Amino acid sequence: MTGTIYVLNGPNLNLLGKRQPEIYGSETLADVEAAAKAQAGAHGLTIRFLQSNAEHQLIDWIHEARDNAAAIVINPAAYTHTSVAILDALNTFDGPVIEVHISNVHKREEFRHHSFVSLRADGVIAGCGTQGYLLAIDRVARLIAAAD
Repeated sequence: MTGTIYVLNGPNLNLLGKRQPEIYGSETLADVEAAAKAQAGAHGLTIRFLQSNAEHQLIDWIHEARDNAAAIVINPAAYTHTSVAILDALNTFDGPVIEVHISNVHKREEFRHHSFVSLRADGVIAGCGTQGYLLAIDRVARLIAAAD
């Protein structure tokens, strides 16, 4: 295992800071990436930070992570509620997986209350804004250290 955390972001997160700021805040995905890299660096870890609107690309990155990452932090966005394929891919990954949601999905529409990804996740962070990514990095850092 390497000291790399894959931080995977699903559809529409490329519009973070522009799309529904009343729900998702004003920080951009680039802001989140910079904060995540700093947080990982504080633990002696590195980040591979990726975003795609395409389900197959997220799956390909999960497959890549099998050989290159110690952990995955994933905000699957809308794929949370629809993608058995992402769940299946995550089930092939041996390291820790933390699921992140910027908004509190449990205070939103009923269809957002179900997550396929949660069936594999070692932890779920929701409703903490973009700070959820930093909390997830702290958690996987502890899990990685405990496994060593």
